[in-house]
Amino acid sequence: MANFPFQRLQVDLAALISRSPAGLQLPSEPNLAKQLGVSRATLREAMRSFETQGLIRRRQGAGTFVVGKTQVMDSGLEVLESLETIAKRLGLEVSVSDLNIETTAADEELAKMLDVPVGENLTRVRRVVHTDNRPVAYLEDTLPEDVLHMDDFPVDFHGSVLDFLLDRGDSLKTSRTNVSAIGATAEVAKAIEIQRGDVLLHFHSQLFDDRGKVVDYSLSYFIPGYFHFHIVRRVGIV
Repeated sequence: MANFPFQRLQVDLAALISRSPAGLQLPSEPNLAKQLGVSRATLREAMRSFETQGLIRRRQGAGTFVVGKTQVMDSGLEVLESLETIAKRLGLEVSVSDLNIETTAADEELAKMLDVPVGENLTRVRRVVHTDNRPVAYLEDTLPEDVLHMDDFPVDFHGSVLDFLLDRGDSLKTSRTNVSAIGATAEVAKAIEIQRGDVLLHFHSQLFDDRGKVVDYSLSYFIPGYFHFHIVRRVGIV
């Protein structure tokens, strides 16, 4: 395997990362590409795989850093839970930054996903989730104002819209979620300190109450190396 250039590059990168202490900044891309005898494009592609494993972090304008051992959130998807709830169950520490709560008008996409008229006022909540003092996820919830208004949030709101609705006693019933891998947009990449186009695990979900009304449309972006999601399925005949 190591006779093939790309596989050999991965082996060399793995060795470099494994012998480097956490927090060490790797050489710049031009210097590292020259050192390893490859093009910058080839090096960048190889480095993506190590970043998705959570072994390195590339920070826009700062460089590439070795991460070291990471805390991983391992959870099933059969039951909808907030990241805070998952972290608490696993004994992990998470925090929220860049919390932004605003009123926005429904465009055509949001109107369709929330089943509301175009132009209707909505409440949007955006925030970044950290573990080990590193940003690992970017979350965005959008809700009709008659479900959740900006003024409803307490001063000490900590970031989980789902937990807030549950604690308030809302009758939440089901969630429909689509899962995909996407390249980070400029906005998301800046928020979680990665490179634009880096691969993220993407959930976009609709949350329904017991009457079948959509009460929340959420977009979640996860750095893959920090999350292990799985599904337990029953074997049966349809």
